[in-house]
Amino acid sequence: MPRDAIHLESRHALYDKHGYSPAVRAGDLLFVSGQVGSGLDGEPVPGFENQVRQAFRNLEAVLAAAGCSFDDVVDVMTFHTDPETQFPTIMACKADAFPQAPFPSWTAVGVTWLAGYDFEIKVVARIPKA
Repeated sequence: MPRDAIHLESRHALYDKHGYSPAVRAGDLLFVSGQVGSGLDGEPVPGFENQVRQAFRNLEAVLAAAGCSFDDVVDVMTFHTDPETQFPTIMACKADAFPQAPFPSWTAVGVTWLAGYDFEIKVVARIPKA
């Protein structure tokens, strides 16, 4: 099956710099690349909570470009540079995106490096039938 890449109207600098697509459609599934708290210039926004909230906004934009929303997300994977101290902030932001059951599956991974960022989120979503 050929890759059907999803692109945003205002292309994010990180996609070009590192050679990847924001998301790829495969059948009725959407595989979204990891989203970080960066502005359109590809630079991190200042402050941890701002980075997390921007990552969720960036994710929401990619989902919308494919005709999806947070309600369509079935699987979430997050990456954290300091999970123990960051978790309360992440949980608050996650609750804004996924406020009620049924919740998507979620895997949280502690890492030592995220290319200058402190949080990353990637998801798999089902594409709604038109």
